Amino acid sequence: MDSFSLEQINRLILKKHHLTKDSKSDNVLQIIDDLCGLHATGTFEPYIQLFIRTKKFEKQDLDKELYAKKSLGRIRGMRKTLFIQTKEMIPIVYNANRYLTESIENKYLNYRNVSIAEYEKLSKEIINLLNQNEMSTSQIKKILNSQKDISAIISVMCDRMQLIRAKPLKSWKDRRILYAPFKKYFPDLNLKIYNEEQAIELLIHKYIKTYGPCTENDIVWWLGISKGKVKKALHNLTDKIEKIKITDFTDEYLLNSVDVNKLKDIDLDNNKKCINLLPMLDPYLMGYKERERYLKIEDYNYVFDRTGNATSTILHNGRIIGIWDIVEKPYPIIKLLLFNFINKALQDDIQIEAERIGRFITDKGIQIKECKKMLPLTKRAAGGFMTPLKDCQ
Repeated sequence: MDSFSLEQINRLILKKHHLTKDSKSDNVLQIIDDLCGLHATGTFEPYIQLFIRTKKFEKQDLDKELYAKKSLGRIRGMRKTLFIQTKEMIPIVYNANRYLTESIENKYLNYRNVSIAEYEKLSKEIINLLNQNEMSTSQIKKILNSQKDISAIISVMCDRMQLIRAKPLKSWKDRRILYAPFKKYFPDLNLKIYNEEQAIELLIHKYIKTYGPCTENDIVWWLGISKGKVKKALHNLTDKIEKIKITDFTDEYLLNSVDVNKLKDIDLDNNKKCINLLPMLDPYLMGYKERERYLKIEDYNYVFDRTGNATSTILHNGRIIGIWDIVEKPYPIIKLLLFNFINKALQDDIQIEAERIGRFITDKGIQIKECKKMLPLTKRAAGGFMTPLKDCQ
């Protein structure tokens, strides 16, 4: 079994995630496909995920693919998390996760006091409305004038691919969104092209291509499915994956076979600094259950909250060295907190990248504030990961 250094591993994954200078691309669809989708729980984080991976990215580049070309869709994916997926990946993700959601959806409707008959009736009325115009939840509620929980019904309709989450009501930062019939966006998309077993196998192979080297536990956690189903898929993929070791780590790691030679050819020139400021819930961090590869155990509670949400981080050569945060009012400020002392040249590189991201988010010049302390996310209220340096000291 081949063994590789942590530096080789991190450099390969950074490259596969389009986070090294030579791997950046302006092909939005290719990047999203290569990442197995963008995390889309937040409103504007997908734009930042693309911005840091491209040479020249404009916000309308993503909007064009989502709402004009309709080559992408924001759907419920792994672990019932929202992802932006390519049109080709939607049937795979949907069928790999469908068996997990059906009973949950019915229980949710029952909890919201919506019977199956009421759901069927109101969902048809909603489809008829949206066939005329895309609308927000509040607009739909106003027209239907129903006493039932329309928000819950819309949520389930999205999970069942009856509706698609469309563009924001106003700006790219607006959390209020419009909805449209799924078939209006994707009239020719066959959601039944794969059965559950086929979809799981395809998705696991895709995951290993993107996130490997990874452990079996990583796959189980990322997909949110049983270990038995993962083992069965891995058995069927035996000829496409290999097992390797990472120096100083005890686990066996799974890697796409074609990546083994890529690892051997990795350039470990120490003068090549790779600095990245990742937004919260970035795929690079959220793709793994085992996180020692990129995070020291003593820093864990500053990066992940109690439910496993990753905050906005600073990476140096693939490892987390600090936290960043942005405040837009009364004037734009990017806050930076570094876990340990670093040299001035590295500090300067981080500040340059912070200013670049700040201008992208605010469309203004931005000030930088250095923080010395922060409260661990595990001691913060829910949602604290969204403003990690709120009480910057």
